[in-house]
Amino acid sequence: MTSLLRKTASRKQRALEILLILRRLYPDATCSLDYETPVQLLVATILSAQCTDERVNKVTPALFKRFPTATALAYGEREELEKLIHSTGFYRNKAKNIQGACRKIVEEFGGEVPQTMEELLTLPGVARKTANVTLAHGFGILAGVTVDTHVKRLSQRLGLTDAKEPPQIERDLMKLIPQPDWENYSIRIIYHGRAVCNARKPLCGQCELAHLCPSAAIV
Repeated sequence: MTSLLRKTASRKQRALEILLILRRLYPDATCSLDYETPVQLLVATILSAQCTDERVNKVTPALFKRFPTATALAYGEREELEKLIHSTGFYRNKAKNIQGACRKIVEEFGGEVPQTMEELLTLPGVARKTANVTLAHGFGILAGVTVDTHVKRLSQRLGLTDAKEPPQIERDLMKLIPQPDWENYSIRIIYHGRAVCNARKPLCGQCELAHLCPSAAIV
């Protein structure tokens, strides 16, 4: 067996062990964003960029009460939309993307959020992270692994990828993790990143993944 194959096999075994522990630690983990429809999930995920889910959930009740559908979001007053989402940061760009995405949903997809990765990626402001979240939690479709800042940081620390950019990190994780667990891994690793392995001061002494983590002794 070549060194590359041995490395891949070792990573795959570690990934499976990590999955088992995460499943035990966070059995009820689910998407933290509040939503009622796929378009609301899509919009909430766009808002979550460079913002916490907690903050987004404080903003969306008033937002979705005022603009409950793709049509309402697409053709609503831009300044009102910006005011409603202001506290999520980058509100002008987010408002532009939300309206652009919703207009395309209305005009090209009959008002329904598309259910394929290829179609979702044609929407303004939608990259693979947003598309993966929308497909997984809006439709139960697992098209890839959601890579946010927590997933990126912890997957690197756990030695599951050497990549720096989300697209390659996602490809690496898709090779290691069984498809039925793609979104389970992301959601639970996000919970772990918030609770234990935070960016500034990871609590390695309290981490139940420490024995599987090449970075535990050096972070």
